[in-house]
Amino acid sequence: MRGMRKAVKRARGDAHPYNAISLPLTEFSELLAAIYEGPLEAVPWKSALDLLRRHLRASYVTLMLQPPSAEREALMVNSAGDLPITREAEYNKHYYALDPFIDLPPDRVVTVNELIGDANWRESEFYKQFLKPLDILHALGADIRTEDGLECRLRVARPHREPPFSEHDKALCTAVLPHLKRAVRLHSQLEMVDSERRLYAGTVDRMLVGTVTLDETGAVLTSNPVADEMLRKGDGLRLVSGALRADAAAENRELQRLVKQALSGETGGRAAVVDAISITRKFAHGKLGVLVRSIPRTGWSKGKRRPSVALFIRDAERKSEASREMVRRLFDLTPAEASLALALANGLTLDEAADTLNIRKNTARAHLRSIFSKIGVTRQTTLVRVLLSSVIWLG
Repeated sequence: MRGMRKAVKRARGDAHPYNAISLPLTEFSELLAAIYEGPLEAVPWKSALDLLRRHLRASYVTLMLQPPSAEREALMVNSAGDLPITREAEYNKHYYALDPFIDLPPDRVVTVNELIGDANWRESEFYKQFLKPLDILHALGADIRTEDGLECRLRVARPHREPPFSEHDKALCTAVLPHLKRAVRLHSQLEMVDSERRLYAGTVDRMLVGTVTLDETGAVLTSNPVADEMLRKGDGLRLVSGALRADAAAENRELQRLVKQALSGETGGRAAVVDAISITRKFAHGKLGVLVRSIPRTGWSKGKRRPSVALFIRDAERKSEASREMVRRLFDLTPAEASLALALANGLTLDEAADTLNIRKNTARAHLRSIFSKIGVTRQTTLVRVLLSSVIWLG
C-alpha cells in the first residue's frame, strides 16, 4: 500500500497526495492494467476509457490518438456508455476549428474553466453549436506530447446536471496520465513493427513464396496465403494434426530431422540454423523447394506458442507475379515489350511467348531487339537474369 502511494505520488508530483484520489487501490490498479493492455485491444484503450468514464461520472471520455486538421481527420476512441456517438464526423469536418479547449499545457490536467473561464466557455460557438445539444457543459482534459513527436488529447465531459470536475477528479487523471503516455508510446512502436511486418509479408506473398512458422513443439503456428494454397492441394506437403508432413516417407523423415535441428539451434543468440530439402510431388512436375530456418531468440523470450522455426516453400512451376506497368516504367519499355519481357522471365521461349500473347513471331523478335537495346543486353538468358534480379517482383 505504501509503495503504491509513493508511486502514484511520484507520477503526479507533490501537488496531489494519494489521498486526493477518491478511488480504492484495487480499482486504481485495475485502471492502470487496462491502460497498459490498451494497445492490445481491437479498439485501443476502450476498456480503460470505459473505466475512467465511470470513475469520473462522465458522459463522454475521448482519446484522440491523432488530432484533426485541414489535411486529415482525427483518429479517436470514444467511451459514451449507452449514449449515441453521432457527431464525430461533424467535429472532424468543421467543429474542430471552433474548439477553444486545445493547446493545453503539455502533460498537465486542466478544466475548461481554468483555461478560458466559465463565461467565455458558455459564450463560445463551439459550446453553443456543438456541445450544448449533446448536453455537455463541464470539460476536463490533458494533452500528451512524447519525445518522439506523438501528440494525443484526452478529453472528459460531463452533462449540465453534474457538478464541475473537482480536485479529486483532476488528481485521478493526473495520476494515470504518465501511464497513458507510456502506453501510447508502446502502441506507436507496436504499430510500426506491425506495419513493417505486413509490408515484408506482402512482398513475400507477391514473390509466391509460401511461409510457415512452427512453435517450440514443431506445430504449425502461422502460414501465409501462398503456403495455405500449397497445403490445401496436399501434393508433396500437407498438414496432419497441426504438423507439417511430407508425403514420401524418406523425405518426411529428413524434413522432421531438419525441423528438430532448427528447434535445437534457436536459443542462445547463435547464428540461425539453415538447411533445405526438396519435396517430391505426385500430381505436378518439378519438386517443391523447402528452406528450414531457426528463429533465434534471446534469454528474454519466454512463453509457449512462440515462433521458433520458419519454413520457406517455393514451387518452381508457379509463375511469379510482377506488374507489367512496373516493368514498363523501370526499363522504359512499351506495354507490348513489357508483356513479352514478363513472359520470357516466367520461363517461356520466344515462340511460346508469341503464342501466349497472340502476336506474330516476327513481331516478337522485333520487340525482343528493342528490349535488348533499351536494357543494354545482347542475349535472352542475360535479359532473363536482369529481370529476375530486379525489383519488379517486390512490387
